[in-house]
Amino acid sequence: MSTLPPPATNKFPDSSIEKKCYDIADKFKEFIPIANDRNRLGFNLVKFVQGEGDAPEILVKSAKLKLEGISPKDLAAKIEEELIKMNK
Repeated sequence: MSTLPPPATNKFPDSSIEKKCYDIADKFKEFIPIANDRNRLGFNLVKFVQGEGDAPEILVKSAKLKLEGISPKDLAAKIEEELIKMNK
C-alpha cells in the first residue's frame, strides 16, 4: 500500500476578496495559533464581506477560535480595523 501525494491547490488571485480576507486572518497568527482556526476565520470573513455572514464581534465567538493573549472583543475590533483598511 502506498500513500498518494495531496491534491494540488489553486491559489486565489491577489486582488480577490477571498485572498484579502484570508490574509487578514493570517495577520493574527500570534493570537490564533491553530492554522485551522485561522482558516475558519478567513472563511467566515469572506461570508461577512459578501453579506452572508455575521459581523466580527459575533463571528469571533461563534467560530470557537482558540485565542491566546487577546480577548474576543479586542480581536473583533482589530478585525474590523483591517476590514476598513481592505475596503479603501
